[in-house]
Amino acid sequence: MILLPDGSFGVEVNIPDSYPTTVSTFATEKDAKAWIAKHKSRVEAESSANTWFRRQAPRSNPPAER
Repeated sequence: MILLPDGSFGVEVNIPDSYPTTVSTFATEKDAKAWIAKHKSRVEAESSANTWFRRQAPRSNPPAER
């Protein structure tokens, strides 16, 4: 958790092989902690389903009509 200059809070998110990013702004530390807990649960659920950060195949354009 990061205290921002305006007194609000942000959360730094680190993803392997990626640059860290900050999710902001949360009015209170309690709000930031609640987001962290919810996000962790989501990541755990999605990673157990083996779908988190899965690269999608490129979408092809539909054939042009004649």
